Amino acid sequence: MKIIALCLASSALVAPAALAQTTPPAAPPASTPPAAQDETPAEQTVETSTPGAEAMEDIVVVGRHIPDTVRATPQVVSVLSAQDIARTGEGDIAGALQRVTGLSLVGNGFVFVRGLGDRYSSSLLNGSPLPSPEPLRRVVPLDIFPTNVIASSLVQKSYSANYAGEFGGGVINLTTRAVPEKSFLQIGGSVSADTVTTSELGVVYDGGRYDWTGFDSGERRVPGFITQAGATGASVTNAADLITLSNAPTTLLLQNPQLPANLSGETSFGGSVDVGSVRLGLIGAAGINNGWRTREATQQVANAPSGSLQSDLRTVLTDNRVIVNGLLGLGAEFGDQKIRFTNLYIHDTLKQGRLARGFSGNLTGLVDGRDPIIQQNTNWFERQLIDSQLVGEFKFGDVSVDLRGSYANTKRNSPYERALQYEYSTIARDYINNLAGNSGASVNFSELNEDLWSGQADVSYRLPVDRPVTLSAGYYFQDTARDSARYSFEYRTAGNSALNFVAAQQRPDFLLSDSTIQRFGIVLRNTSANQGVAAYDAGLRINAGYVQVEAEPVDRLRATVGVRYEKAIETVNAGANVNRRLDNAYWLPAATVTWNFVEDMQLRLHGSKTIARPQFRELAPQLYQDFESDRLFYGNPFLTDSVLWNAEARYEWFFARDQRVTLAGFYKRIDDPIEAVGSFPTPESPLQTGFANAPRAQLFGGEVEVQKFVPLHGMGDFFSTKRLLLIANYTYTHSKISAGSEQVADPISRVENGVFVPRLTAANLLFRDGAALVGQSDHLVNLQLGIEDTASLSQATLLFNYASDRVTNRGAISSGVRLPDVLEKPGIRLDFVVRQGFALRGVDFELKAEARNLTGTRYQEFQDFTNGRVFLNRYNLGRVFSLGLSAKL
Repeated sequence: MKIIALCLASSALVAPAALAQTTPPAAPPASTPPAAQDETPAEQTVETSTPGAEAMEDIVVVGRHIPDTVRATPQVVSVLSAQDIARTGEGDIAGALQRVTGLSLVGNGFVFVRGLGDRYSSSLLNGSPLPSPEPLRRVVPLDIFPTNVIASSLVQKSYSANYAGEFGGGVINLTTRAVPEKSFLQIGGSVSADTVTTSELGVVYDGGRYDWTGFDSGERRVPGFITQAGATGASVTNAADLITLSNAPTTLLLQNPQLPANLSGETSFGGSVDVGSVRLGLIGAAGINNGWRTREATQQVANAPSGSLQSDLRTVLTDNRVIVNGLLGLGAEFGDQKIRFTNLYIHDTLKQGRLARGFSGNLTGLVDGRDPIIQQNTNWFERQLIDSQLVGEFKFGDVSVDLRGSYANTKRNSPYERALQYEYSTIARDYINNLAGNSGASVNFSELNEDLWSGQADVSYRLPVDRPVTLSAGYYFQDTARDSARYSFEYRTAGNSALNFVAAQQRPDFLLSDSTIQRFGIVLRNTSANQGVAAYDAGLRINAGYVQVEAEPVDRLRATVGVRYEKAIETVNAGANVNRRLDNAYWLPAATVTWNFVEDMQLRLHGSKTIARPQFRELAPQLYQDFESDRLFYGNPFLTDSVLWNAEARYEWFFARDQRVTLAGFYKRIDDPIEAVGSFPTPESPLQTGFANAPRAQLFGGEVEVQKFVPLHGMGDFFSTKRLLLIANYTYTHSKISAGSEQVADPISRVENGVFVPRLTAANLLFRDGAALVGQSDHLVNLQLGIEDTASLSQATLLFNYASDRVTNRGAISSGVRLPDVLEKPGIRLDFVVRQGFALRGVDFELKAEARNLTGTRYQEFQDFTNGRVFLNRYNLGRVFSLGLSAKL
């Protein structure tokens, strides 16, 4: 932690002591012990709830070991049961899903399918769509879902007409537990330590007294005059208003010499009762996770083809992330009918302190042996998701009816995003902030609210003919409404003059104190319009219908053919001259043929057409700070829909119960793919990430998966019920963008003469012809090697994960030249998980020990120039060791 020590030692910005917050104990999600098994254990029943009426059951399949879930659907699917999820030891669904063939985990819990970005994937809960609380993403960050509330996770990689048309890489459908077979109560807790963070030095700030819970105490309440000034574009000039703003608790960075360990706790419960012929069930879960992470990062930006640096900072970021979750589900089963009412609440907060030193812009070179600038930031990102859904799955003889309705609300509030920059003065021989020039202080207030209503009705009819034939049809409706505002202000003197040297040397809370504000006539200058629009509202309304037929025309051969008609109106309104309306309709066909040509073997062929719409945040011309990449993002109102053509061939061999070999090849052509593109709005501006449509792209590849159990009963009594587990999968993906002289709207479109107009640029200037798509890794490797007991809960699993380099941003254009693309190096990750069950006084316990990132792989995001490598983000990732205990009553 040398960098942070230097920053803290040489700067008057940081108070000499810190009071570390403590949190109540907390825990990893519970896991369900595997049932007793023999050498060929009985197949698990995996609970799934997917859109569309019930699949055809009486298809003739001669394979003895083809799993029910795979046999029941004609599509290409991967399924993680509760037992599969528990084996990985991951505390959240995102971590467990990265072990699935072709899936990779990016950033804070965002799952990419076959290297395609998150805009090509979607997330469902019990078959209904979920909005994302993260405005930079379309899909929900899946690390906010604890595993103890999930019965299964199904990943479908081939499109079928019963799913929404926005389907590129695949869909991830999470199914919550419904009616439990028997009553249970489970309580657990865990503690973990990170070698880079725990008991090390970090930068924190006071905030509010309830911050450890993830909820603000009212310290960050946004005053009405801020909202009014932000909406009207006015500045705040009344000193009586300014002095009511929160100051020291949200401004002053402190050093905490010993950051605490990560703590978590959870509980879940369930039960059922028979009332006549109806079985009623109740399930609930609640948990809290309080974790810390410090990143000591090198952050560089080059804005010239030579690779010369525009900025070079050594930055320390300390994140305190608190996730609170709760679930309450009611279920009813009677005969073949099932009803479930599920209510989910997730509150995810990240409190961040940031301290950086180095040079930026025209402030270069050491001054008196000192770095020319010091920056500090304090942030509070609060996200909340509430989801309530009602699902009815009914069967009346040969007719199946599936009804789904849901309401979801997501919020994201980020009040008091504070930023200050001090410059070293040779006259004062100290760092000063005179609230003028490059030195300054700013505060931002952002708020987002989104409501999503959806409903779907599906009916299927099994024809009374000799051959199994099922006809299906359905209707889908979705209405999404979002309101977003970001109000930005700078502290300036009334006459825009510089503070004197004495006042400018004050630490941040004194610099912005009541006395300084009143003495020097400091005002809040509204800068919202300088960074795009201050507020926008957006909407997406979808009406869709589909028809589909599933049949077995000859023995061992079945086919599913369908077509979906989907019409959508997407709008972003950010003012009279900054509006965008996309009104498009599509016919989306899909067909999959499955041939069970040899006992226990299948061959699948698939073809389809799908779409990907630009997301609200990609369309809205509003500046936004991403806490994960520590970078600014900006929308482009002139994006258009992407159209995808998909094809796949897949061979599956289930040679024994729960054991398989699969091989697949896939191809996609994407018209108008949306890519993240770097930009410099002005030569002196910091690097921003915007969005632009490339003309087209192609993606192809293959994947292989092997799962094998090896009984160990021949090695003695101790191993009589033991077996080795080997799960290995590899995905190769290659993509390339085709870009010529076509004109595309680049990310730096701006208002000209009061009208928001695109700035057109040749595609081959923004995109290198033949470059890979953003987010796509050529190679993904997952290995699991373990030993487990088939008669009791006892598992030890070694997990290996590798992802090759992938593009995070297209290189920015500087002086008419496109800079190299920004690459991320995920590298190798090695984890070890041990789970052991035991009974004590009639109570079943589970002890879990985990060791994560044993390779100590660091995070690297970089550009390669002829003069060397420039690191936009480079920092060490710690090895994480955790110990958890849960009890099930």
